[in-house]
Amino acid sequence: MYAVIRTGGKQYRVAEGDILRIELIKGDAGADVKFDEVLMVGGTEAIKVGKPTVSGAKVTGKILRQAKARRVLHFRKEKEGWTRSRGHRQPFTEVKITSISA
Repeated sequence: MYAVIRTGGKQYRVAEGDILRIELIKGDAGADVKFDEVLMVGGTEAIKVGKPTVSGAKVTGKILRQAKARRVLHFRKEKEGWTRSRGHRQPFTEVKITSISA
């Protein structure tokens, strides 16, 4: 069984046991999290597509860790000899999907 969920402005195709990195959500490591915005459920008899979400469908997961991604560098060099280096580390939440119910 699989589902398509929406969180953090993005959509993810998930199945039980999957580990995925999503945009930062509140919660400590080990806490349970519910995803109520389930857009599609499939893998059983027939595919259920929501308009916009599937009513009664829920996906639950467990937060594994809260961290920051690798640094993304922006380096700029001009003809005059000066340089500028800036960076950014996007925070994320790593979640393991525990169950999908439709």
